[in-house]
Amino acid sequence: MNKLLKQGGIIVLIFIALVAVSSFFTNGGLSEETKSVNLARLVQQIKNDEVKKITVEGDELSINYNDESEGVSRKEDEVALSQTLLDFGLTKEQLQEVNIEVKEESAGFMTTFLPIISIVVPLLLFGVFFFLIFRNLKGKAGKTMSILKSPAKKFKTNKDEETTFDDIGGLKEAKEEVGEIVDFLKSPYRFLKMGAKIPRGVLLVGPPGSGKTLLARAVANEADVPFFSISGSEFVEMFVGVGSRRVKDLFKEAKKNQPSIIFIDELDAIGRRRGAGIGGGHDEKEQTLNQILVEMDGFSRNSKTIVMAASNRPDILDPALLRPGRFDRRITIELPDIKGRQKILNIHTQNKPLADNSDLEEVAKRTPGFSGADLENLANEAAILATRRKHDKVTQNDLLESIDKVMLGPERKSFLLNEEEKKITAYHEAGHALVSSLVEEGEPVRKVSILSRGRGAGYTITHPEEERKLVTKSQFMAKLAVLLAGYTTEQTIFDELTTGASNDLKKATGLARDIVKKYGMSKLGPVSFSNGTNVFLGKEMTEEKKYSEKTATAIDKEVERLIKAAHKKAQKIIKKNKDKLDELAATLIEKETLEKDEFSKIISN
Repeated sequence: MNKLLKQGGIIVLIFIALVAVSSFFTNGGLSEETKSVNLARLVQQIKNDEVKKITVEGDELSINYNDESEGVSRKEDEVALSQTLLDFGLTKEQLQEVNIEVKEESAGFMTTFLPIISIVVPLLLFGVFFFLIFRNLKGKAGKTMSILKSPAKKFKTNKDEETTFDDIGGLKEAKEEVGEIVDFLKSPYRFLKMGAKIPRGVLLVGPPGSGKTLLARAVANEADVPFFSISGSEFVEMFVGVGSRRVKDLFKEAKKNQPSIIFIDELDAIGRRRGAGIGGGHDEKEQTLNQILVEMDGFSRNSKTIVMAASNRPDILDPALLRPGRFDRRITIELPDIKGRQKILNIHTQNKPLADNSDLEEVAKRTPGFSGADLENLANEAAILATRRKHDKVTQNDLLESIDKVMLGPERKSFLLNEEEKKITAYHEAGHALVSSLVEEGEPVRKVSILSRGRGAGYTITHPEEERKLVTKSQFMAKLAVLLAGYTTEQTIFDELTTGASNDLKKATGLARDIVKKYGMSKLGPVSFSNGTNVFLGKEMTEEKKYSEKTATAIDKEVERLIKAAHKKAQKIIKKNKDKLDELAATLIEKETLEKDEFSKIISN
């Protein structure tokens, strides 16, 4: 609107300027010295012998006076000037004394074109004005209609950033599953002659950063068919019906280019379970979901379009979306194991100069639970750190420090502890490390530090030698003892408690409650008291309790019993090995950080 008003203002100013110019020429361009004289006055001036010469040009009269001044007048149309003057009372003798010169009327520019300009220019200006108005209105209307079109982008291969299955570390089973889809699209005859049908949909399920989108990008490069990529949130707008219309447009475009692939990232943005109490039956997301269901398994079943989708919340997706015939395959993408992490690190360090002491296997051992995105970030942070330290190559120390940065955040150098706080922190972390290394079913210590990272004043990193798929109750109890070791150490050594153990206590309580409620590893027996069907984000806050208050009291007592047992176990180890605890704390105060080898040397003495 502001742009339109600005254009209109410019047009009005131009119009006013043209009218002013036209008025100037219409008035003959008179100067202040040129007088306009009527015929009666002219006759009187002739009688007074004031007129020297009169020049007649058409109906216009130019008058020269004896005093060298000038004037203008106008005679009657189609009547001679002499006759007009005689009619106004001038005698023939007086008329003969006047020097009258008659010139042929010249067809000047203004005389010829001024009438045309005075008509055409306003019409032209009004035409331009309305053209600009309608052009803006047309643009607005075009934008309004374009909102109904699908914003999906057709994938174009960039040779510099081309992703193939070889560029993805681990995910062996997932690559085999999607590899069959690629083979089907490239050579469908081999499958069709066996009576196999092309899968309608493939759902990639896994935690954030595990490689779902990366796998879809690899499929786009490997399949060599049109690949349409869109995010689930791009379907939904503020206008009702836009989402379902965009779904129609997307599938229409994909069918024109079939065989083709549609990839919907973050499917849970529009695929949430219907009737879960979020929105009504006319909710825009539900209408969009209904349209996807129809397009994927409607009356037309001859489509050669495959729908790939990714989600890290399969538990909240609508059952109608997950049934065979829509998403025929569900491919679970887990976080990589040690071998997978090492392969991913090899890929992400290919373009980085590694020092001879770099040990990617050790880095992989120290990063359980890291996703592919985390490992890529780790490799990049190591390269940045090496550059900042002016190293020629990325060293092992750069890689190990980058693990701490990705896990816990950057080192807080401004967080300074006084001598007393430093001593308490050293004993606190030494207690965690000591109990973890000596308790039965404990995990080996990789690193202990009293340098502040994130919100903690120090940290202890422990990881098992081999990754576990199943966890026993003994291992859970060992972990509880390690979590309570810092609290227990402060209590034992200083006979005082600090706020430093608050996060440890929170984790320990949560773990003990899971042991009782979720895993059935308590005196209450093999019963699960956890409700895993909640679709709200409030989690426990909105969790429905399906047990009595008496059972809730029993659960609380079991949680208390487990925590007290773990506390007692940690206390026993700390009192028995106080000399080693003192040595660990003293070394931490002096060096601030202990790596695995140096820690093991102190413990083994």
